[in-house]
Amino acid sequence: MSELTLLLIRLAFLAVLWFFVIAAVGVIRTDLFGSRAGAPIPPRKAPKAVKPVAKPRKGEPRQMVVTGGPLQGTTITLSETPITIGRATDATLVVSDDYASSRHARLFPQDGQWIVEDLGSTNGTYLDRSKVTRPTPVPLGVPIRIGKTVIELRK
Repeated sequence: MSELTLLLIRLAFLAVLWFFVIAAVGVIRTDLFGSRAGAPIPPRKAPKAVKPVAKPRKGEPRQMVVTGGPLQGTTITLSETPITIGRATDATLVVSDDYASSRHARLFPQDGQWIVEDLGSTNGTYLDRSKVTRPTPVPLGVPIRIGKTVIELRK
């Protein structure tokens, strides 16, 4: 092989290596800080009419309790508002856990029950011992695991 061919192969290898490093840094930055500040914000749906706060029916959960992890003992009263969980500062439950994504999961009420949804997290959300791959109803007392944090819905 000529000297020129070897030089071109070395430069191509170096370019691919730098591309990989830049891509890896971009993924880590997005996971730590969320999407880019200049990224367009998707349009929001029109707000629904505000309903009067209804008293939870018998058998429905009234609070979310953190039963394991650094925030153990934290309680959030459930209302009609969705609960977001993650490392982002605007999350309802901010978890400082290396295994949690910025916007990891959300809990929301639907048809009289609470639903857990993974928001494309890196390490997944688990309901009992099953990985959540689609919005799934959460029974009372069944643990939801996000990294080292364990959450349960209770009366």
